[in-house]
Amino acid sequence: MRPLRPGNLPLELNAFVGRTVELAELAAALEAGRLVTVTGVGGVGKSRLAARAAAASGPRDGAWLVDLTTLRDPDLVEHAVVEALELTDHTSRAPRQVLLGHLAERELLLVVDGFEHLVDVCASLVNDLLIHSPGLRVLAVGRRPLETAGEQLFPLAPLPASDAVALFTDRAAEALPDFAVDNANRADVLEVCRRLDGIPLAVELAAGRLRALSPGQLLTRLDDRFQLLTGARRDVPTRHQTLRTAIGWSHELCTPEERLLWSRLSVFDGQFDLEAVEYICAGGGLHADDVLDVLGELLAQSVVSREDGPAGVRYRMLDTVRAYGADWLTAAGESTRMRRRHRDWYMGLATWCELDWFSPRQAQVAALVDMELPNLRAALEFCLTERDEAHLGQYLAGTLWFYWVGCGHLAEGRHWLGRALELDGGHEESRLKALWVLGYVAVLQGDTVPALAALHECRDQAEHTGSAVAIAYAEHRIGCLALVCDDIARAQSLLRSALDRYHEIGELNSNVLMGQVELGMALAFGGELAAAVELCEDVRQVCEDHGESWALAYALYVLGYAAWTRGEARTARELLARSLDLDHRFHDLLGAVLSLELLALFTAAEGDPAEAAVLQGAAAGIWPSVGLPLFGSAHFGGPHAACEERAREALGDERYEECLRTGAELGLDAAVARALRADDGSGTDPRNERTRRLPRQEGRGGDGLKQGELRPGQRA
Repeated sequence: MRPLRPGNLPLELNAFVGRTVELAELAAALEAGRLVTVTGVGGVGKSRLAARAAAASGPRDGAWLVDLTTLRDPDLVEHAVVEALELTDHTSRAPRQVLLGHLAERELLLVVDGFEHLVDVCASLVNDLLIHSPGLRVLAVGRRPLETAGEQLFPLAPLPASDAVALFTDRAAEALPDFAVDNANRADVLEVCRRLDGIPLAVELAAGRLRALSPGQLLTRLDDRFQLLTGARRDVPTRHQTLRTAIGWSHELCTPEERLLWSRLSVFDGQFDLEAVEYICAGGGLHADDVLDVLGELLAQSVVSREDGPAGVRYRMLDTVRAYGADWLTAAGESTRMRRRHRDWYMGLATWCELDWFSPRQAQVAALVDMELPNLRAALEFCLTERDEAHLGQYLAGTLWFYWVGCGHLAEGRHWLGRALELDGGHEESRLKALWVLGYVAVLQGDTVPALAALHECRDQAEHTGSAVAIAYAEHRIGCLALVCDDIARAQSLLRSALDRYHEIGELNSNVLMGQVELGMALAFGGELAAAVELCEDVRQVCEDHGESWALAYALYVLGYAAWTRGEARTARELLARSLDLDHRFHDLLGAVLSLELLALFTAAEGDPAEAAVLQGAAAGIWPSVGLPLFGSAHFGGPHAACEERAREALGDERYEECLRTGAELGLDAAVARALRADDGSGTDPRNERTRRLPRQEGRGGDGLKQGELRPGQRA
């Protein structure tokens, strides 16, 4: 069976009706040109057609969808493309540089959907990517052209009558399972589709009303609604008038409660759940007890769609329908109030997630924030653009530290933190938190000067205001910076002091545990293995008691390093394999690449220098997305240097470089899978040979170094 190609195109949840000719023509256009833009009125089916054509295109490196419909900030377009391509980059590089590097030698199709409100920045980005990425093709989807060089337009017309009737029939059967077009209703169905000009959105909305109305009644009400909604501007295209008529007609058929909920649901970006709807949308004419029933009616009318997934039932509005509701919300004078309630809900969600990060639900928290990211972005945008709300933006950006740091979103986190700190929020605690989180992010990106500036400002201001919490966090992160810069004595002093401060104020969470792990690293690098092990074993116990996995991965890294240095090769590999697995689950590139570097050394010492070089090559391919390789640190870099020396000596330069290139082509998922298969308990390594463990040798330690040689990271 041929393996599935990579990509992120959504699965189709209902039948794709018609468009046979358009699909063939669009496929031919994609073969002939590198940039094709599908244009047409909202609701005409552009996105669905593009996704179907992309799925059939079959480029080597997959078809990838970038949905920009919920994005409002032009500065986040490049971040959205990075996220859609499932890239994780911890460096301070601009997202465009990350994209150019990733796409340079790949053959893939990028589907850019819903760009019309961001056309200038999208045109610039697409043009730049196409110039520098010869294997890239772009399928753009919007209500207008990008108007950039090489663009081939593909205007999409409404459905012909036969396809419109087929679509109406299919969607009507979803609302009314026994529905069928017969001699009694055929003429009415044909006329309904004709009057709606075959626009798929309008047809689907009409079909959704068959739960309450017959086709004949639909036709009668269409007559009334068209008359009611005449008088649109003459310079607006007819199809735009027709779409507005269709949506307006559906809106007019709603009860007052349904119209009210429709307008209030427009504050959501992307998916949302029932609890959020009940909190944000209830009140002021819509009783909380009625929200579920009213939402059910909007679902039945196809105003809202239901999406089932790992997190349970969630909902979404089509962008055109949402925009129509937003107009009514503004007209009712409720827009600011509802956006504030939306912000309050997602502020509470972020606060709860930060607390729940230190629990057995850590993985679920990460998945939840992934799903809610569009709404969290909307909440942040509201805070940073609305008067007197900046302090809440600083609080929210800082509260999401666990997501920026623990789930591979450093670049976006720095974007929001930087914007928030440009404003005067007037609330010192919120600003102090945003400062130490910004410093933390910059440390991990290897951006030393901004990191020090933010952390020193945080500490100085915290000392001035007497904020014991902010002093502890600032001191902790300055100590972390000293650690990665090889100032081990200063790192130990600062980290001990920070841990004492945490103890004094009763702070215990993942950050505190990471401070303990970082002190353990500093002790291990300083040769105090017993003290390092004691600290990290304590962290392991606390993590297991609380169900914490993210900090646990780093504790296991230090314990594995210590076990290796003591000569316990088998134990070291088991610890590092578990650390790597946990890091990969959280998309924590830094933890993953550090573990890969140590596992490469273990593999060389076990007698397989070729595989060790492959793992080093894989790590080398990951470091550019993290920051300065191994922080430029002699201590963190010690295992890499020892592994390279051993592998080069065994393989020779030419073979070693060949293995590096093989590893660099693996990609993160393949590299992790390859490294973990050697320790999966099957007794086989990735080449189907028996895994070789290093025997203890007379005159050598368990790490294979001669007595008197420096251990990895150790200095003379």
